[in-house]
Amino acid sequence: MIGVWAVFVRFYRAIRIGFGEPSFRGLLYLVSLIVGSGTLFYRFVEDWGWVDSFYFTVITLTTVGYGDLAPTRSASKLFTVALVLLGIGLLVALIERIARYAVQDHEGRRGDASA
Repeated sequence: MIGVWAVFVRFYRAIRIGFGEPSFRGLLYLVSLIVGSGTLFYRFVEDWGWVDSFYFTVITLTTVGYGDLAPTRSASKLFTVALVLLGIGLLVALIERIARYAVQDHEGRRGDASA
């Protein structure tokens, strides 16, 4: 349990570090906008619940694709294609930045401990 907590703490610190950079904030806002748009779209077009809509959006953007939910309307299928083409690159860029900040934070803390 302590290991899971440590991961969340490191994740939080990395985001806090990133918030100091306007480009990171912009990337975070874009990813939030894409996830929010997908959630709203599936909620109202596919008539899924909020949790299912959010879940499907995240599972699709992370390319996990369990297959338990699938769009049934042509408009939803076309929207999903656009969502994937726009969202995957942005999400990967955000995850890469968070990982970079986490490594910097870890190296900085390790350097402070050896001083």
